[in-house]
Amino acid sequence: MTTQSTYWIGVVPKEDADHAIVGSYTEVNHGKAGPLERMRAGDGFAFYSPRTQYPGGEVLQAFTAIGRVRNGIVYQAEVPAPQRPFRLAVDYLPAAPAPIRPLLESLTFIKSKTHWGAAFRFGVIRVPADDFARIAAAMGRDFASDFAR
Repeated sequence: MTTQSTYWIGVVPKEDADHAIVGSYTEVNHGKAGPLERMRAGDGFAFYSPRTQYPGGEVLQAFTAIGRVRNGIVYQAEVPAPQRPFRLAVDYLPAAPAPIRPLLESLTFIKSKTHWGAAFRFGVIRVPADDFARIAAAMGRDFASDFAR
């Protein structure tokens, strides 16, 4: 049985993406489990960061991390109460940030090229393999060797 990979983009400020890279995890939608439960081992995952920090950081509008979901097991982080966000292990790859604007015309999951930010409004989005490959290439990664199953 061949399992098809799925490709995801999570939306967080760069500061949060940097913490996730160091900790080898992803956390989306303010720590909700639901979106993470749809992800499987081997799926591609990238972070898009509209800003450097939330809420008032500098505008960034770039893909800031890329990797593969490690095992698909959702867990609850051991952090001080009241926050106990759900997370998922991700093996991030060395990559350069990639501004989104040069990619806008070629990304098919962005339906409105004028109001392109709307594509990210739900905090996590499933994207076609071809779009993920374009993002990976812009970040200096080889999609075929990094994400092929």
